[in-house]
Amino acid sequence: MSALRVGVLAYPGCFASEVFGVPDLLTMATHIAGPDGAGYEVSVLSPRRRVAASGGAALPVSPLREVDVLVVPGFELVPGHLDLDTRLAVLAPEVAAIRAHAAEGRAVVSICVGAFLLGQAGLLAGRRATTAWLFADELARRCPATDVRPEHLVLTDRGVTTTAAFSAMYDLALQLIRRHSGVRVARTTARVALVDDARSSQMPYVDARLLPQPGHEFSRRVMRHLDQHLAASYDLAALSCAFDVSSRTLLRRFAAETGLSPLQYLQSSRVRRARHLLETTDRTVAAIATTVGYRDPGTFAILFARHTGQRPSAYRAAFRRDAP
Repeated sequence: MSALRVGVLAYPGCFASEVFGVPDLLTMATHIAGPDGAGYEVSVLSPRRRVAASGGAALPVSPLREVDVLVVPGFELVPGHLDLDTRLAVLAPEVAAIRAHAAEGRAVVSICVGAFLLGQAGLLAGRRATTAWLFADELARRCPATDVRPEHLVLTDRGVTTTAAFSAMYDLALQLIRRHSGVRVARTTARVALVDDARSSQMPYVDARLLPQPGHEFSRRVMRHLDQHLAASYDLAALSCAFDVSSRTLLRRFAAETGLSPLQYLQSSRVRRARHLLETTDRTVAAIATTVGYRDPGTFAILFARHTGQRPSAYRAAFRRDAP
């Protein structure tokens, strides 16, 4: 097979580690594959003559040229301080380069919030996409024609690939290696680099406390009530009575402020508590299920897997830490 030409698009303020992370893993794969294996030609490209990454580090760049895969790294983005319009306006030359590359029918990949540049280039409309779970709602808001799937680590839809946050660049690199160099080379590369090649979802890493909080008192009071009665059976009529409103009004107001139903919030809160107990205690899965309001461990396990992408026992094996 001929060498796969991979270009990483560097731009002002991008994360330098995301510029070099994929090329470094591809270099390791080249050595592991040996002289007879499929190789990679990797270059750092830019429409600019000089590029400074996040933190001010200067990046050596080459002029734009034809490549098989264009990788778009992410950049610094602070929740609650999303000045994306200004940032994307500054990056108009890079957005144009992305659009031109895709117009030639060549693969485009974004890492983390690099997905916002793909969205600005018009590549995500009508496609499924992912990004860092922390910014998935913002991507969905800015790209309403996109089916945003925050559970995915790497998601490809008709030549456009998007990934989850930061370390998902390694999941992406392993996918490229698997397709171009084969399963054996990808597996060996993962072992040598100490990279997990068995991850399938970013949901186990979601911390709802870091997500933007609703700004309305009514939903906050309902959430507080549900959190305080986590193990109690869900009773919409009783919940409505506790807040002196009809069930219909409670559902309408809660959904308007949070985008969720009270039951959906309760389930996510129960899963969040269960995750903490799995990480920090030796309680059995059945005992934890009871603690968070489920008499049937099987039902709890199904719900937990739906929210996190893993069964409770697998989650504990991956995230267990010593209790304080």
